[in-house]
Order: sequence, then structure tokens, then C-alpha cells
Amino acid sequence: MTFLAYAGAAVAEIAGCFAFWAWLRLDRSPWWLAPGMASLALFAYLLTLVDSENAVRAYAAYGGVYIVSSIL
Repeated sequence: MTFLAYAGAAVAEIAGCFAFWAWLRLDRSPWWLAPGMASLALFAYLLTLVDSENAVRAYAAYGGVYIVSSIL
């Protein structure tokens, strides 16, 4: 479950950031901001699902999933 939460958070963060980037850099419609904000809210929510006693390890694991997701 933890890996799925991190994987989902990584995808949601990448999608949300891309939506904002596309709006600003690719001159997309402002309507791109709505799914971007929803995606970033989902990202924040998914990170709250992970019960971790050691936040440093949790964010290090998330960082690894984020990097692999970005490369893919």
C-alpha cells in the first residue's frame, strides 16, 4: 500500500506540475489549471496516507519513486 501511495503521489505531482508548465510555457488554455490543481491536491492527499514513524525515510523513498517516474 505504501508503494502505491508513493507511486500515485509521484504521478499526481508530475501531472500537476506539467499542467502548470503547459499553461505558462506552451500557452495552453487557463482550463489546464483546474486539473493541475486537482492533481496537486491529490498528490498532497496521497502523501498523508503513508503512516511513517520516520519522515526522513518516507520522503527519501518518495524521492526515489519520483525520480524513476520522471525518467519513465
